[in-house]
Amino acid sequence: MVLHKLGDFDPDYRQTFEGNDIKGLSVYAEASDEKIGTISDALVDEEGRFRYFIVDLGFWIFGKKVLLPVGRSRIDHTSDRVYAVGMTREQADALPEFSDDLAIDYDYEENVRGVYRNSTSDRNTYNAGTINTTPLEAAAPLDASMPLDASAAAMGGAYIPGVAAVPATTSESRNIADTPIYNRDTYTYKNEPALYDTNEQDHQTLRLYEERLVANKQRRKSGEVAIGKRVETETARVAVPIEKERVVVERVTPTDAGRVVTNDPTAFREGEVAHVDIYEETPDIRKETVVREEVRVSKVVDQETVEAQETIRREELDVDAPGLDIDQR
Repeated sequence: MVLHKLGDFDPDYRQTFEGNDIKGLSVYAEASDEKIGTISDALVDEEGRFRYFIVDLGFWIFGKKVLLPVGRSRIDHTSDRVYAVGMTREQADALPEFSDDLAIDYDYEENVRGVYRNSTSDRNTYNAGTINTTPLEAAAPLDASMPLDASAAAMGGAYIPGVAAVPATTSESRNIADTPIYNRDTYTYKNEPALYDTNEQDHQTLRLYEERLVANKQRRKSGEVAIGKRVETETARVAVPIEKERVVVERVTPTDAGRVVTNDPTAFREGEVAHVDIYEETPDIRKETVVREEVRVSKVVDQETVEAQETIRREELDVDAPGLDIDQR
């Protein structure tokens, strides 16, 4: 019977429990409502069935961890508590210590079971007849340091389901002929349903889980656009028409050529000069800056739908009741 820690057996167990993690729940004694410890982990078998809760007693016994069989627990989801059925603070102290590096074998489990078998709440009646129901305080606890067979021999008897090991000469009558004796080769957890099976009184709610896809969005930077200006040069050409003046000297024969101009004051005057101003245009080329265009920068949001596909699981209820009329609502 190989046992695994819950997280080692199913790393994604928290998704299955949908936030109802058994770890961290407080453990209380059912009878006295006294806090015993806190569940630090759970042990499951190879088929994933819960077998033990690992209870940390550190708040009053420094660092000690013990095992609580699931059949001796009652889970109250309303108050987030786990009640230990029939366990007292003294009984928890008598349990063998559990450690993470401990090899859990048949002998160790028998040491654990031996303490719970001495509990007054375990009053199973077998076909063998009357069994001992001596309270835990009056019964000698199992010596965790002794092997199962050695402990039984020291007490003069054998381990019987629900029966404390007592001397064979006890005054209380027992018919042990038809009572099964625990054997390391044949023992299964089904032999002691009081320790390992859930029951209707303590576990009335059966939760069916399913997985669902949760879609969220996360805003992240996908890129960056830098918008700037640069200066480019080119050769521009412009044509400007200009005017230049020039002097034209034209010699013509007047119409009154040969006419006598006696006593003309302008005749034969030496040094007479005619002045003519000459102008021309020169190009005036300069550069000036003007607005060519405006660039407006803005952002728009484009929407699209992204589809994802994933396989999800869902639990369905199987009711096996041959020949019985079951009303399912």
